[in-house]
Amino acid sequence: MGVRITGIGIVSAIGLTVADNLQSLKESRSGIGPVQYLEEAEGLLVGEVKMSNKALQNDLSTGAKAISRTSLLGLKAAKEAWGDNKHTHKIRTGIISSTSVGGMDRTEDFYKAYLAGTNPDYHILKTHDSGSTTERIAAELGISGYINTLSTACSSGANAIMLGARLLLSGKLDRVLVGGSDALTKFTISGFRSLMIYDDQWCRPFDETRSGLNLGEGAAFLLLENEKSIQISGNKTIGYVNGWANAADAYHQTASSPDGKGATLAITNALAKSGIAMEHISYINAHGTGTKNNDLSESVALRNVFGDNIPAFSSTKPFTGHTLAAAGAIEAVFSILAIQQKLIFPNLNYNTPITETGLEPVASLQTERPVGAVLSNSFGFGGNNSSLVFSDHD
Repeated sequence: MGVRITGIGIVSAIGLTVADNLQSLKESRSGIGPVQYLEEAEGLLVGEVKMSNKALQNDLSTGAKAISRTSLLGLKAAKEAWGDNKHTHKIRTGIISSTSVGGMDRTEDFYKAYLAGTNPDYHILKTHDSGSTTERIAAELGISGYINTLSTACSSGANAIMLGARLLLSGKLDRVLVGGSDALTKFTISGFRSLMIYDDQWCRPFDETRSGLNLGEGAAFLLLENEKSIQISGNKTIGYVNGWANAADAYHQTASSPDGKGATLAITNALAKSGIAMEHISYINAHGTGTKNNDLSESVALRNVFGDNIPAFSSTKPFTGHTLAAAGAIEAVFSILAIQQKLIFPNLNYNTPITETGLEPVASLQTERPVGAVLSNSFGFGGNNSSLVFSDHD
């Protein structure tokens, strides 16, 4: 039984709205470029949202109170997904947001000022907690029935969608806003560089020459509703979440298992949950980070599940950069757009297949393709693997 999606919102390196993101995808226009807003080495390639904190605050009318960039990005995407929906005691409403970075983008500034002895603003510390973003969005939108924050590394956004769908089907909620938000920080960039998986060139997922990822930032949310909520709200269904699964391979703190065990389990179980046959999956939005380990592991998992009949697949991270906890939600929105617009998005920067598997992602935009169902993968540190199945039918 599928869960209805009635609203989507997104902000990323390729656009500030759903329409902007769709246009960039259609034009194969990447948002990754030299750093502009973050105080980092000149020339560092990142997927920055093309708006300063001040511009975001003005746009969202948040006032002068301390607020993190993670919260600003999340609020912008959440407002678009929420739209003009109203609250009523007849609809039990919740929000599940995810983040890895939390408010670290602001507390990095506090730490710098503290060490320098330049009278740091202690109010900034209130924004550090991961739950601060969720609470801020909930307050702005008037959601108070159920508020939860997830943080499972790069699978967080997918897990938020998964939990939201389960709460609707179990009758705990009637309507839930689900997604994730993360901002770029110096800490995360340094962390990935210390693991030697940050590429100083544009990332090349599933390419034999791949050597790492480019980090990005952004946020995305989906509004999920049950039948009762839709009868009251009158919202139109734009897609369905049909299947989901999470599997932990517990192979390594940061690396995926070379045999693709966790990914294989997540994909297999998500497909089984969806009730959609493998041959009816039109497109796979792969996790595809561009690292040596991840892309090989995911390629092996796709072989394990689909054999020689792997559907058209690509990674959209060369458009946005790897947005960490927001990635699963951003790519969920892309999956819905693929279904709505009959599009299969290109795997930018791809040239040569991985030697071990020989898999070739879609290298150019495919249009007017019937896309009935999409598999979207999100794999996180610690072997936390999640897969979602979206479709145009219940």
